[in-house]
Amino acid sequence: MTSPPNEPGDTRAPRAAFASIGSSYFPILVALFVGVMLISNITGTKGVVLFDDWLSVDLGPIQMQGLVTDGAFFLFPLAYVLGDVISEVYGFRAMRRTILAGFAVLTLASLCFWLTIHLPAAEFYEGQEAFTTVAGVVPQFLLAGLAGYVVGEFLNSFVLVKMKERAGERHLWARLLGSTVVGEFADTLVFCSIAATALGISTWGDFVNYALVGFIWKTLVEIIIMPLTYFVVGWLKRAEPTYQQALGSASGDTSNVP
Repeated sequence: MTSPPNEPGDTRAPRAAFASIGSSYFPILVALFVGVMLISNITGTKGVVLFDDWLSVDLGPIQMQGLVTDGAFFLFPLAYVLGDVISEVYGFRAMRRTILAGFAVLTLASLCFWLTIHLPAAEFYEGQEAFTTVAGVVPQFLLAGLAGYVVGEFLNSFVLVKMKERAGERHLWARLLGSTVVGEFADTLVFCSIAATALGISTWGDFVNYALVGFIWKTLVEIIIMPLTYFVVGWLKRAEPTYQQALGSASGDTSNVP
């Protein structure tokens, strides 16, 4: 799980170091990640149009009136930030476990919603239609969410870890941004391609709008909160004893931790 730093005088890029997952911090990060994914999967079922009063684009076949997105636009990017933190500090194997845990919880939640909807409603219960509308499992939307989630998160973690293996502790900003661009693009493209019609998106212009806005927004969020990501990553690296061991902290040199 961990890799020692290069020997003194070695001119190659420093080897990547990762903490052990057997700590009190890792389960908290996993819980936050899964929670964000679960909430986003529910709020994302609502189609949202922003700035439709003044934003209008008409470029031949591409016609857009406002910014078309979904109800998860303000929360979902946090999942990629958490994924970056886990991948940077604990490595790809740890993030792979996290992704699989999230997949299992999302699948279980969908099954529970489906079963609850089909249970016989009490005579006094008046919210059956509303509950079905909000929590109803649309196979097309479920497939889109799970496929986009798995593809995007795996690529995000894989790219970040591969970049770290080449650069060591250097250039954290580059791998945070680079992995997000790859992961978010794949996630958005896969999800939108499958879920567009389920959300009521029927024109090419709305599809381009929905996919492009989602991708740009998530990438911008990553850039805007990158200082916070830096802080969390740096704090975790210092707080995790096994990470310090991997960096050779026994010598007292932790200056290469961001």
